[in-house]
Amino acid sequence: MKAKIATFAVMLAFWVVLSGMFDAFHLTLGVVCCLLLAHFSHDLLFYGEDKRGWGRNLVGFIAYLPWLFYQIIIANLQVAYVVLHPRMLELIDPHVIRFKTKLKRPISKVTFAQSITLTPGTITVSIHDDEFSVYALTRSASDSLPGEMEARVARALEPDL
Repeated sequence: MKAKIATFAVMLAFWVVLSGMFDAFHLTLGVVCCLLLAHFSHDLLFYGEDKRGWGRNLVGFIAYLPWLFYQIIIANLQVAYVVLHPRMLELIDPHVIRFKTKLKRPISKVTFAQSITLTPGTITVSIHDDEFSVYALTRSASDSLPGEMEARVARALEPDL
């Protein structure tokens, strides 16, 4: 029941912020839609057996976001340097790397994969069980994987690691 209430609250907050409509019709429509969505999809937002751990996951994820944003900025600057460098073709070394992750929970793996993809110069190609395939634009981008990003995701979302 807590998952349904939390899902409703999150959906309604997004509805209000994104719609920008505060009249009775739109707010009522938002409440009805969010109630239906919360009823049918609360397991999507709060996945797994441990329904009590979602608060810890939310706090851990919010604490992880500033570091991720910083990494995205740094990667943007690195890719811009490579693209604007006069010897760009010597710096680019595109390849796909494969590595095993220590992450166990699906939400942790998805967060890690999306974080890799959000960081310019790398794209998660596939996840199969515990093996990730990642396209990297440069050798330095591939050398940093899995590295600190995986450790931070584990710290934020894995209770046992």
